[in-house]
Amino acid sequence: MIVITIDQRASRRRPDLVDDLVARLNERYAPLRRFERTAGDELQGVLDDGVAAVELALDVAGTGEWSVGIGVGSVKRPLPEQTRAGSGEAFELAREAVERAKHSPASLAVAGPGSEAKRLEAELQLVAEVNLRRTQASEEAGRLIASGLSQREAGERLGITQQAVSGRLASGLWHQSRGLAAQAAGAMAAYSEATDGDS
Repeated sequence: MIVITIDQRASRRRPDLVDDLVARLNERYAPLRRFERTAGDELQGVLDDGVAAVELALDVAGTGEWSVGIGVGSVKRPLPEQTRAGSGEAFELAREAVERAKHSPASLAVAGPGSEAKRLEAELQLVAEVNLRRTQASEEAGRLIASGLSQREAGERLGITQQAVSGRLASGLWHQSRGLAAQAAGAMAAYSEATDGDS
């Protein structure tokens, strides 16, 4: 099972963004137990889909406004309807991970049994760092490609040449970061399944 704990960065100097993020995550990612505010500027949800968990974590970390902790492991069953009432290894590990994420340049950390968590953390931190450093122009081109457009069609939409689109994708390491994220998502799914169980 996967528990994700998210904490708003510099919340004392910014408006409270928790409720808006809770609504967005629950609508977009269909968690097993819905994201909800757990305390102050923190929220938490439970997922059983490793691919969705990786996509969500990179999405949230990519805003630069949140610290994201992913805990992978067993949970106490039956799971209560409310996320904040849950307990077990994955919940404890998510708490550990989000505390480390607060001191990570990528604002993302993974905790779980064995060495797989460290490898996944390194991969996701690398992708998150690349995403954060990508220029707006490169990100815009990449999102058009991700939506299914060809480079020629993306160029027409942006008013630039196909070669310019290719250059923006290359400078933003778009294909490489997407490939690594996809590999990490598959590994997260297998890791979650292997570590899931009653606690």
